[in-house]
Amino acid sequence: MNAWIAALAARSFRDGFLTGLGAMTADGLLGATVYLLDRYVDLPAIVRYVYLVGAAIMLFLAWRLLRRPAEAEASEPRARAFLRALALGLTNPFQVVWWLTAGVAFAYLGGGVLLVGLFAAIAVWVVAFPWAIHAGTRQRPAVGRAVRYASGAILVAFAIYFAALFALA
Repeated sequence: MNAWIAALAARSFRDGFLTGLGAMTADGLLGATVYLLDRYVDLPAIVRYVYLVGAAIMLFLAWRLLRRPAEAEASEPRARAFLRALALGLTNPFQVVWWLTAGVAFAYLGGGVLLVGLFAAIAVWVVAFPWAIHAGTRQRPAVGRAVRYASGAILVAFAIYFAALFALA
């Protein structure tokens, strides 16, 4: 997720921020869903298919990111940046597995206090990370291109990794 946030923040702080906000919303939805369904659904059985969907979405995002230069892209509509990150967050195997394991432990062991602290930290990251990337790449455009290509490569690598996990599961 940070690779996608970085790539969009290099182009526009607003896009990076909205992408982070979409990812944070996905965390909130995943956390609530896992907490509520943990007792009733065999969630680990679903994770195999999350790998496949996550791999496909990451390949799609890498393709969109690398297909044309950043200079050719204008800032995208606000809703699109947020919704794309929300979809990626809801299908990101790392986020899903984290909520199935550590997230459930957070909820049961620390209750609301730990979860509030976790989301406060995410909120700070959602603002600070895109701001730092955007500020740095605005002063040095070559860094923006490097962030874009590195982000695309990271997305492809994770897509391959998740596809392999799906095949092996």
